[in-house]
Amino acid sequence: MKTKAWGNLLSPLVPDRITTKPREQGLTMVLDRCHALHATDDLLALTGDYVDQIKLSFGTSAFLDEDLLRRKIEIIRACDIDIYPGGTLMEVALLQGVYPQYLAQAKELGFTAVEISDGTLTIPGQVRYDCIKRALDAGLKVITEVGKKDPSIQFSPAEICDQIAGDLATGADKVIIEARESGLGIGIYDEEGLLRMDEMTNIVNCLGDSRDDVVWEAPLRKQQAALILHCGPNVNLGNVKPRDVLGLEAMRCGLRFETLRHYASRLEITAIDR
Repeated sequence: MKTKAWGNLLSPLVPDRITTKPREQGLTMVLDRCHALHATDDLLALTGDYVDQIKLSFGTSAFLDEDLLRRKIEIIRACDIDIYPGGTLMEVALLQGVYPQYLAQAKELGFTAVEISDGTLTIPGQVRYDCIKRALDAGLKVITEVGKKDPSIQFSPAEICDQIAGDLATGADKVIIEARESGLGIGIYDEEGLLRMDEMTNIVNCLGDSRDDVVWEAPLRKQQAALILHCGPNVNLGNVKPRDVLGLEAMRCGLRFETLRHYASRLEITAIDR
């Protein structure tokens, strides 16, 4: 990591924040919907040290020219960031009977991972298992997702934990808990986007040592702050908007109101040297 502008003048309020990559905890997954090459380059020049995964949301990568997509992937990989297409594209490939070809094309285009989900479709457990294994055999990292995009179809914490345990046992690297792009009325969030604390706590408790393998989709600032305060600065967060990456890192490190007030309560303001 390059020397930062303030150097060592200001010591972090959160010394246990993991700041070097590759990270296994404290991941930030950015949801990319429409960044072209210059925008991607500019984004990573500013935030590349703080981004661990980029997901090209739902099926958007299907509309990009092949050469442009390859160059975009190269820019992202050069910053030691995993890049993968959204799970909806995988569901379409499975529905159309071209899943093996989808994996081969993803690998050939330069993607480092694929997302395997059933947010829209209902995929039998054995098929999900086979999808994970086929992706691993293709040399791709597997990020799975649990939960449905339809707010009327929700799982209990026990069902979510069972699915997570099964995916990790099959070889998934990380498991995302669904919250969509809105973060409203789905998963661990209520209709206002506030954390359903009891539900989230039940999931965390039943995950045990696997909690660091879960990525919580948290598109809203208040959700990110709540999860950091509850789970610590190295909680894995996903569906982060590109413009919010530095703000999120500031929250993780106690350099923003939402978390500064929490960490500052442990410290005292000292007199200024004359």
